[in-house]
Amino acid sequence: MSLLSVRNVVAGYGAAPILNGVDISLEQGEIGVIVGPNGAGKSTTLKAIFGLLRVSSGTITFDGHDITNRPTESLSALRMAFVPQEQNVFKTLSVHENLEMGAYVRRDDVSGLLDRVYDIFPPLKAKRNQPAGELSGGQRQMVAVGRALMIDPKLILLDEPTAGLSPLFMSEIFDRILAINATGVTVAMVEQNARQALGIAHKGYVLASGRNRFTDSGAALLADPEVAKSFLGG
Repeated sequence: MSLLSVRNVVAGYGAAPILNGVDISLEQGEIGVIVGPNGAGKSTTLKAIFGLLRVSSGTITFDGHDITNRPTESLSALRMAFVPQEQNVFKTLSVHENLEMGAYVRRDDVSGLLDRVYDIFPPLKAKRNQPAGELSGGQRQMVAVGRALMIDPKLILLDEPTAGLSPLFMSEIFDRILAINATGVTVAMVEQNARQALGIAHKGYVLASGRNRFTDSGAALLADPEVAKSFLGG
């Protein structure tokens, strides 16, 4: 059984759906990357999975549970975390306080989780007492992802984690995503930097007009001339 299964999902914000039958399947420990042109439904797919958008038809299952249209607040208890592209840190709180906020649903000792986040993101440990709003864009993104890791997720959803970052920080974030995955966390990621994202993906999904256009391993999609021509800039 797949850890995450999205089957023929139709969803949108009004009468006209944005997703027109999307299918995604991830096994435990995989990295899945969703790419495609603007307006293809990439971020909408993550929002539908996380209950931020009503699904009108199709099913979403996670870790054996049917979570189709399940309230967002209940998904943390199932160990699913979501990192939105924007407004994803508490700017006036310190790095450490941001991370502690991520563990609000836990009632146990989270010191081990804090240590793991600081191991994955060493720059945050040195800046643990600094307000998150004073950090660089890349470091704020580390805080956002680190906070999501504080629920000890089985699956983390990342919406454009490298958006607006310099090439240096972009590579750093991809390296940290690999480090997170190495701890056993499954990753579902929407990313505009398609080549680099597919380069670390076990599975890749190219969406167009709210539908699956290509589905294969990351390596196979990178090697596909039609994918390269239509979606990777040649």
